[in-house]
Formats: sequence, structure tokens, C-alpha cells
Amino acid sequence: MLVTSLTTAALFVPVVTANELNLQQMAAPLYRTEKQITFHRLDNGLQLRLLPLADSQLVSLASQFSVGSRDETSGQTGYAHLFEHMLFKGSENAPGDSYAQTMSALSGQFNASTFFDFTNYYLTIPSEALKLSLWLEADRFIRPALTDKTVKNQQDTVLEEMATSIDNQPYVRKAMEFLLTQAKDTPYGHAVIGSREDVKNATTEALTKFHQTHYRPDAMQLSIVGRFPDSTSQWVKEEFGQWQNPVQALKAPLNMQFENSPVHAEVIDERGPWPALLLAWHTVGQTHRDAAAISLLEDYLFQNRSSLIKQSGLTDPDQLLTYSIPLTMEQMGVTNLVMVPRAKTSLDRLANNVELAIKSLATDGISDEALSQLKASWLNKRLQLIERPSLLARALSATLAQDSLTPLTGPWERINAVSPTQLQAVAQTYFSQGYVRLDLLPPWYIRWTKTLLEWFPTGMSDTLEDLVL
Repeated sequence: MLVTSLTTAALFVPVVTANELNLQQMAAPLYRTEKQITFHRLDNGLQLRLLPLADSQLVSLASQFSVGSRDETSGQTGYAHLFEHMLFKGSENAPGDSYAQTMSALSGQFNASTFFDFTNYYLTIPSEALKLSLWLEADRFIRPALTDKTVKNQQDTVLEEMATSIDNQPYVRKAMEFLLTQAKDTPYGHAVIGSREDVKNATTEALTKFHQTHYRPDAMQLSIVGRFPDSTSQWVKEEFGQWQNPVQALKAPLNMQFENSPVHAEVIDERGPWPALLLAWHTVGQTHRDAAAISLLEDYLFQNRSSLIKQSGLTDPDQLLTYSIPLTMEQMGVTNLVMVPRAKTSLDRLANNVELAIKSLATDGISDEALSQLKASWLNKRLQLIERPSLLARALSATLAQDSLTPLTGPWERINAVSPTQLQAVAQTYFSQGYVRLDLLPPWYIRWTKTLLEWFPTGMSDTLEDLVL
């Protein structure tokens, strides 16, 4: 009976393909690394993850707060980003530039960034400076010292940043404002950097209130990766444990849905060097059941070196350049693609090429082998985090609530569960129902020259294109 039972059971062992086995083997370091992470949640809600690296002489800290431009009210756009700047300009026990001076004296590397949904702060320091750094981090997060002088100084810095990265770049301001209108009347309907008027009018009192409302321990994830002593978790509790939350509860996640429909517009910029095409599709937020499939689909269409768009440009390409940085927020996502045409190619032709690629995927789907390659590419990017403690700390501090105990393997298992059928369905649902098209156009004489080149024989247009560009 025992032999019969074992033989019968053996007949039902699932078959593991070579591709699946390779992916399992590739993912093994994620599981091994994750087992070394210890997770603590302080009584005030602060989440702490510790990952020891015994062979390191450094330690990386990353603190992410679930506050971003989506939390700004009318008249206060840009406050999340402006306040990020303020946290480097003095706290109760480390006034002025003490923080930056101390970190520089320790040969520390530090920076921060603000997005729609979050603000993060990160630094890498010698392990011996960890206790001091935790004290400095707690002091500036809990007890920032805002003065009229530092506010004015950082207003000027942000306005200069706005001018350099947005206003002085061809197409950027007009394209950004047009795209933001597609999320009008939502928390994502204004730029992260804010409006020039709101930044200029920010006051010390308003920024202080912003801090008191949004910087709170139950909105914070702290990750520490590197060499640190066993007393580290106790140090964190000593510095952050007494931090109290505001009376009002954290905001509940929003529930927003966007429909894709054809939208076509154009902007003309007299500084534009050459025409370009910007395409965008509404997708879904990070916690949506289709988020993993959309991530793979974006790679397959636009981002991987072997993507459909990149492959179409290997021989006699229609485009000079393609560029895609998908935006993934908590409750919405945007897939985007910028394409710069060759002299012989019209913007309509570029758009048609993309439509054909999407139609092919939505109609014919993708093979198991191609999907495995996409998953392997995703894994490779994830595995690179393990080799870079600073990036790994930042990734751990960006953990979704559903992955609180599986910050590395949770996202991978959702990626690995995507099937060819789901990928095809996602292409049909989010990419085949229309998209936003924005033509980025230079001054008339460049447009005229470009139109003329489109009519020339290919060899001649290529030669003239080199001269023009």
C-alpha cells in the first residue's frame, strides 16, 4: 500500500520547465537576503527594517515618509518638495548647516527626493557614526527649526531648480502642464515641484503646519543596511520611540479610475530643436492586481533593449531616439513614451508604429519563452539592489503595506505569477482603447525643413539630416 501510494503521488508531481527552474534559481538570492532582515514596528507605528552586512565597513540609512505632492492643498503646491529642502537646514539641536557639515566631515553621502506619494531621505556613513546619525535624523525629522531666513534661502534654491530643470528646457513646461490636465481634479493634478507663485508665497508658519500634519511616525519606514551593532534597534527606539502621532488619523487610500480615450494635441516651442512625439496611457496604481503585468508589458513594449520599439530601430529605423520612464503612484500609473523621428519619418508614422506593436501584442499575445525573458530581466534589476546597500535600503523603505514581511520576494512573486494570458488582457484593457498624444513642435522653419526632408529620397534625406542635427 505504501509503495502504491508513493507511486500514485509521484504521477501528480507538477512538471517544472527549464525556464521556471532558471527563474527559481535566479530568485534564490532574494529569498536568502530577505531571511536576514529583521522587522520591527514601534508602538507609534514607525516601521524599522534591519539588514546586517558583516563584511561592510559602511551603513546605509533610508527613511521614507508617505507624504508627497498629492497631500498639498490649493495654494500650497510644492510644499512637500520645499520642506524636503528645509530638513537639511537646521533642527533644534543641530542648527543651520550643522547636519550637512557633520555628514561631510564623516565622509557621508546624503540626499533626498520628493514624488507624488512620498518623500525619502538617505545617507551612507561609516558604521562607527551610526548612533550619531540616528540622533541627527530623529532631531531633524521630529524637531526641524524653520526660520524666515532659511525659508527664503530655500525658496530661491527651488525656484532656480524649477528654472533649470523645467522652464529653461524646450517643451518641458508646456508638455508637463498638458499631461497634468489629464489628472485634473485629482491629487495628482499638479506638478511635484509646485507652481512658482505658491513656492514664492510659502511662509514659515505654513511649512511648520505642513510638517506637523504630515511628518509622523506611522507614516515612516526606516531601513538600515550594512554593518551595525546589536544595539541598533534599541537606539532607534530611544530616538524615535517617544515621537507622537497627530490626533487626526492617516488619510485612507484614494480610489481613482481613469479611462483611456484618444486625445491629440500639440505644443509649439520656439526653442525646440526638432519635432518629437509624446504618448501616454493611464494604467493602475501600485497595489492593483494588474500592476505586475503592466510593469512587464512596459518593458516588453518600450524599455528593454529587446523591446518591440527598440527592435524596430535596429535596421533603417524610423526614430532617432526613444525614451520611457513610467510613473507608478499609489493609486494611478502612467506609461509614457517619447520618440524623436528621423528626417524621413512623420510623427503620424511613429504613432502608427506604436499602435501596430500594441495591436500585435493584444491580438497575438506573447510566448512563454518571451515572458520568461521579461521576468528574468525584472529579476536582474532587482538583484542589482543586493549589490548596492544604499539602493537596497531605499527599496526596503518603499515597501508596500501588503509586502511588509516580504519586501523583496512579495513583488517578485506577483511578477512571477503573470501569465501570457494576463499580459495580453492588460494590453487590450489599458493600451488598446486610446491614448494621449502630444506633438512637440519646433519653430516653423524647422518644421518646414523637416517636412521637406520627408519628401527627399532616403539617402539624400539622411545626409541632410546629419547636417541639420
